[in-house]
Amino acid sequence: MSNTPWQRTAFAVGPLCMTAYGLIRLTDGEHGPGWSWSLGHLAFLAGVLCFIPIVLGMRRMAVRGRGPTGRGLAAAGTVTGLLGAAAVAAQAVIDLFAGFLSEDREAMREFFRHVKSHAGVEPAVYSVGPLLFYVGLLLLMTQLAALRRIAAWRPAAVVAGIVATGISLDLLPLAGLLFLLAFAPLGRQADTPDHRPLGATASQGVSGLTRSRSGSRAPEPADPASPRGPGR
Repeated sequence: MSNTPWQRTAFAVGPLCMTAYGLIRLTDGEHGPGWSWSLGHLAFLAGVLCFIPIVLGMRRMAVRGRGPTGRGLAAAGTVTGLLGAAAVAAQAVIDLFAGFLSEDREAMREFFRHVKSHAGVEPAVYSVGPLLFYVGLLLLMTQLAALRRIAAWRPAAVVAGIVATGISLDLLPLAGLLFLLAFAPLGRQADTPDHRPLGATASQGVSGLTRSRSGSRAPEPADPASPRGPGR
């Protein structure tokens, strides 16, 4: 099953929303309640939600034509990525509520302390959970690169984006652009029947045309009455 137009668009919109969040965050010097905080986290939440069809689209690319082992690896990456996306989305929703319900930065800190005081919230939403999002993306991207369905530099671009985010949240715009570079073309590639890297089919077509023009004899049309049938 091929991606719908909206699903194909998500491969670009998700990273762009993350880039927008990073840029808006840079304009918010207080990082506190206000329009910048709310608008930025709405963009962040939209970006995370866009990664749900991205993960599912990569899974379809990874499992088609593969055996049980390949399908198992793709399933592991998909489940991990979706669990991580749920954790990051929950974090964005909590941040939005903190901005709406707090009058100032100190009130936001108290709100976060209250939320994190509940058992399991800290690892699920703020430490372990979000890491699963990046692990799932890397598992799927690495599998696709190993299958030669995407270029090997794309997982490297994702790693660079994750590292940039880990160094400083001020580098979120750079991380978003690296993610855009890695994921945006995959929306179209997911609809390529054999899932070879973009350009492979076109280059082979040019090669075949060149050989044909160099004097290769074109195959004779099949006899419709032949028991083998056309194209056999």
